[in-house]
Amino acid sequence: MEKLVITVTCDTTLTYPHNPNGPKPDNPSGVADEYVRAINSGASICHVHGSYISDIEIQPDGRLLQIPIMEGWAEISERIRGTGKAVLQFGLASIRLEQKIELWQKLKPDMSSINFDSHDEYFQPVPEHPPAGYCYSIHPISELREYARLAKENDVKLEIECFSTGAFWAIEKVRAGEFWVGDRREDELGLLPDPLWATLFFGWPGQSWTPPSAKGIQFMVDHLPAEVNWSMSCMAPAVYWSTIAHGIAIGGHVRVGMEDCPYIEPGVYAKSNAELVERAARIAREVGREVASPEEARRITGLPA
Repeated sequence: MEKLVITVTCDTTLTYPHNPNGPKPDNPSGVADEYVRAINSGASICHVHGSYISDIEIQPDGRLLQIPIMEGWAEISERIRGTGKAVLQFGLASIRLEQKIELWQKLKPDMSSINFDSHDEYFQPVPEHPPAGYCYSIHPISELREYARLAKENDVKLEIECFSTGAFWAIEKVRAGEFWVGDRREDELGLLPDPLWATLFFGWPGQSWTPPSAKGIQFMVDHLPAEVNWSMSCMAPAVYWSTIAHGIAIGGHVRVGMEDCPYIEPGVYAKSNAELVERAARIAREVGREVASPEEARRITGLPA
């Protein structure tokens, strides 16, 4: 079986703000420390939120999103690069296009996240607390075309976030390269170089929810487009580790970290993101999979060595 690529995502602010051990985006040094520890524990891809603030209400452009702060992103990116070959993957998939382009051009990540579904997330993983946050944005095919074109121009590989199989439909539309501007057809091929790297999301609350179960995983995997390597993310504490274990056992790659689930066991917060990475690596070894190094992760994801 192919070696396991472990992605780590350390920011817990939008999802589990009551986590006492979670690094905060206004402390980029602390966030960077978390990534370095996670890399040393077996993570090969760092899904980075950097520093940011959030819209407090839906804006005139119809979106409620996060706004990156360049200095914090730069500090975290520099620390991750200082560890060696770990893959730098920029997150906050739906930040506005002009802000994403600025990050790409100034900081030159290896990968960057794009949500190929409509982005509708309602963060309430801890029932005794009010919703921790909300994220809303629609992504028409015309916008995905622009994201893909600009990523290619800036030598950034897309990490395609897939909350439902509707994202697979969008992948095939962009791959086909047949676009309509009004009543005029425009052809633009080669926007999504193979192999694609997709993250499948299970149990994430919101209107693009897919169940965090063996059947939910199998449904998504059975309908993957061709030439797609997949990782998975889960936000469902009650079944989190069993869902992650299932993905590992059937050959998928995994994303772990305090953004997705900060619990090392039911009701017990992990002391660090590294502890969560170590548990994923231990599960992999128990089912006979080796953990990929950053160099091996680059090959598996289709990045240059």
